Amino acid sequence: MTTAPVSRAGAPGPLVLRDARLLGVAEPRDVLLSGGLVSRVGPAGSIEAAGVPEFRLDGRYLAPGLWDAHVHFTQWVVRRERVDLAPAGSAAQAVAIMRAALPVSDADVVVGYGFRDALWTDAPTRAALDAIAPDRPIMLISGDLHCGWLNSAAGRHYGLDLPEDGVLRETEWIGALGVHDRGTQPNHEAYAAAARAAASRGVVGIVEFENQDNATIWPDRVAAGVDSLRVEGSVWPDRLDEAITRGRRTGDVLDEEGLVTFGRLKIVVDGSLNTRTAHCWAPYPGLDPADPDSYGVQSVTPERLVELLRTAHANGILPAVHAIGDQANTAVVDAFEALGIAGVVEHAQLVAEDDFARFGSLGLTASVQPEHAMDDRDVADRHWHGRTDRAFAFRSLHDAGATVHLGSDAPVAPLDPWIAISAAVSRSRDDRDAWHPEQNLPVDLALSASTRGRFTVAAEEVADLVVLDADPLTSPPDALRELHVAATLLGGRFTWNDLGDPR
Repeated sequence: MTTAPVSRAGAPGPLVLRDARLLGVAEPRDVLLSGGLVSRVGPAGSIEAAGVPEFRLDGRYLAPGLWDAHVHFTQWVVRRERVDLAPAGSAAQAVAIMRAALPVSDADVVVGYGFRDALWTDAPTRAALDAIAPDRPIMLISGDLHCGWLNSAAGRHYGLDLPEDGVLRETEWIGALGVHDRGTQPNHEAYAAAARAAASRGVVGIVEFENQDNATIWPDRVAAGVDSLRVEGSVWPDRLDEAITRGRRTGDVLDEEGLVTFGRLKIVVDGSLNTRTAHCWAPYPGLDPADPDSYGVQSVTPERLVELLRTAHANGILPAVHAIGDQANTAVVDAFEALGIAGVVEHAQLVAEDDFARFGSLGLTASVQPEHAMDDRDVADRHWHGRTDRAFAFRSLHDAGATVHLGSDAPVAPLDPWIAISAAVSRSRDDRDAWHPEQNLPVDLALSASTRGRFTVAAEEVADLVVLDADPLTSPPDALRELHVAATLLGGRFTWNDLGDPR
C-alpha cells in the first residue's frame, strides 16, 4: 500500500473515521474528529458529515495513542551512529568489534554502545583498548548508560583522570558523557526521522529524561519540524533553581503548537543492575559485606532527596525519582511519605516486600520498563539471587494500588510500546519460558499503562489515536511485538498514515 503524505503541525480540519472497531466493543463505529478532539462516536453509518474527508478503516481497530513514559531521545537518535556492541559476550569480543570499526570510522572519537558486562567472565581494561588504538580516542558506552569504558587517548581528549581499568561509573561517567554529547548534537532532521519512526509504532507522546535544557531545546525542535510527538521535558536538579526563577511549573505549555510541556524534576538516587551500582539491602555476590560500595551507589542522600522534593513541590514542579535497588526504593518511598506527597518512581526494579503496600497507600506511580526484565533476567538471577520474586514486579505493584506506566528507557530498550506491552504480558522472549509469570500484567492493563489510562475512544477526548490491523486484546504476546500500525493521529492529524488517501 502506498503511504499517503503526512500533514504538518497546525489546526487540523474535521475528519471522519468510518467502520472502526473500538477495543472491547463488538459493533463497528464511526468517529468524527474536529478541532483536535474526538467530536462524536456513533454506530457505523450514523454520522453525516457532507464534504468532510473520510477514511474507511474497514473493521480495523481504533485505540488511544501510545506514550513512552521514559526516553532519552538524543541517546536514541545517535545510537545509529555508534558501533553496536550488543553482540559482545565478553570484554575481548567488545575489543574485537571496536578494532574492526576503527578503519571504517572517520569520527574524532570512535564510540560504541550497548555492552553489558554483568555476566562477562573477563573484565574491561584500559590496556586492551590502548593496544588497538594508542593514539585515537575510543569510548564504549554500556547498554544501561551508567558506565563507560575509555582508552587513554579518550581520557586525554576529555581531560579525564581514568582509573586503571578505564571504566567510569555513575556521576563521573554521566559528566563525561554529557561533555561528549554537547559536542555531537544531531541535526533536526535526525530528530524528526526518529520521531516519525516512533509515530509509525503508534506513539503520540514521550516523557523526555535527557539531561539538557528541555524547556528551550524541545520548542526549538518543534519549530524546526520535529512535530510528530508530544513531549514532556524533565528538568534535572542542576537546572531546578533556573526553572523556579522562570516560574516554570509542571504542565506548562512551552511551544506555539502545544506539543511541549514542562515535565517533572528528575532525581537519580542510585545506579543500575548491569553496572552493579543499584543500591540494594544485600551486597553484590563476591563482594565484601563490610565495604559500603558492595551494596551499590547512593547518588543522592536521603536528606538531599527530601530537600529537592520539598523545594520542587513548593514551586509546582512534580517529581520523578530514579530508583532501581531495593534500598534505593525504600529511601524514595520514605521521602515521599515524610513529605506527604505523591510522585513517580522511575524503574522500581527491585522492591522490598514491605514497600509494595506503601507504593499503593501513598498513591505513587511506578514507571517501569518491561523489556528490561527480558534483557536482565539472567543478570538478576545472578546478582539478585533469591530476590527475583520481587524484581520487575509489575503485578505486585499494580495489585498494591500503585499506578503503573510503561516505557522503554530508550536507547536501553527500543522506543516501541508494543515491545514493552508484549514483555509485560508474557514475561518471555526468544521462546524462553516465562520468567516469574506471576508478575505478568493482563493485556488490557498493559495497554492502559501505555495510554495514560485511556482504554477506549470517547467523545470530548483529545484525538491522539492509533489504527491497528489486529485486536491487541486477542493477539498472541509474540505477535504484539510486531503488531502493524496502520495510522497514528496526533490531535486529529496524521503523523503516520498507511491507509492511503481519503475516500
